[in-house]
Amino acid sequence: MIDDEPDVLIDREIDATTVRIYQLRVAHPTDHPAELAERAGLAADQVRAAERLLSRLGLLQRTPGGGWVAINPENAAESLLAPMEGDILRQRVAMAATRERLHALSGDYLEARSMRSARTSIEAVEGIENIRAVIDDLARTCTESLDALVPGGGQSEAALSAAAPLDLELLKRGVRIRSLFQHGARRHRATARHVSRITAAGARVRTAGVLASRMQIYDGELVVLPLDPGHSAAGVALVRDPSVVDYASQFFQLSWGAGLDFDGTGEEDAPVAGTAPIGQERDVLLMMAAGLSNDEIADRLGVSARSVSRVVANLMTRLNATNRFQAGVEAATQGWLTS
Repeated sequence: MIDDEPDVLIDREIDATTVRIYQLRVAHPTDHPAELAERAGLAADQVRAAERLLSRLGLLQRTPGGGWVAINPENAAESLLAPMEGDILRQRVAMAATRERLHALSGDYLEARSMRSARTSIEAVEGIENIRAVIDDLARTCTESLDALVPGGGQSEAALSAAAPLDLELLKRGVRIRSLFQHGARRHRATARHVSRITAAGARVRTAGVLASRMQIYDGELVVLPLDPGHSAAGVALVRDPSVVDYASQFFQLSWGAGLDFDGTGEEDAPVAGTAPIGQERDVLLMMAAGLSNDEIADRLGVSARSVSRVVANLMTRLNATNRFQAGVEAATQGWLTS
C-alpha cells in the first residue's frame, strides 16, 4: 500500500486539508466522499486525495463495506514504522558488533604506538589515582591554554572539588581556560557555583546540548581522552600526535562556537511563545522526533528525566499537541525540525 510512493513519509507534510478530512473521518466514519466534501466545503477530488494520503500513512483503513475507518495516530505510527525500526535495530546490532571488534584492537594499537618517540605517542593511564596525578602534573606544566569538554550535565561534588583549585591556579598564572558543559549544568546548583567562581577569576564557560565525550586540550599540544567514554574511571589516553591534537582542537572550536554563554544564573532564557525552540529545548525536540524516550534523552543531555518531562510537556503545549506523533507533525509543519 505504501510501496508505490515510499517518499510520502519523508518529503510530504500533512497539510491543513488532510488534517481536516482526518478529523471528519473520525467524527463521521460512514459518510460518502461527497458528504464529507460538503461538510468540509471542499471538492470531492480534494477529499479523495486526502484520503489516499491518510491511507498511505496508515491513518485510514478500508472497511469490509468499502468505506473508511480512522485509526489512532499512535497505532498507525506503530504499524507504519515497525519495519523501519526493525531495520534500524539490525543496523545497531551490526554497528555494536563492529565497534566491539575494533575496540578489541585498542590494546595492540596503544602498545604499538608506545614504541614511537614520546612526543608522538599515545600513553594510556589507568586507575583513578594515576589519572588524578597525571591531571595535576599537566595543570602544573600548562602555560597557555586549557580547553575542556565536560559532558554529563551537573558535575559531582568530588569532581568540582578536585577541579576548582587546579582551574584557579591556572587562571592565576594567566592560562586561558574555556570549558564547555552541557545545558543541564545550568540547573545544577553546585556546578553553577563552580562556574561563577572560575568565571569571576577569568575563565570562559559555555553550554551545549549533546557532548560526545570528555576531552581536555593543554596548550594546543596534548589532548586527554577517555579510553572508554562510558566509564571515565576506566582510564585516559594522553595523545601528543599533532594530527590528532589538531583535529581535537578543531572539534572543540566547532562545539564552542555553537555553545551558549553560561551566565551564572543556572537557568536558560524562558522560551517565547510562537518562536522556534533553541538550546536544550531544540535538542529535546529533535530527539523526540527521532523516537527517543524521555529516559534516553535525559541520558544524552546529562539531565534528569524529570527535567526532560518538563521540556516535553512545554513543547506539547506550545505545539497544541496531545501526543508525540502529533507534536512531530506540527513541529515539522512549523519548520522547527529543520530551522
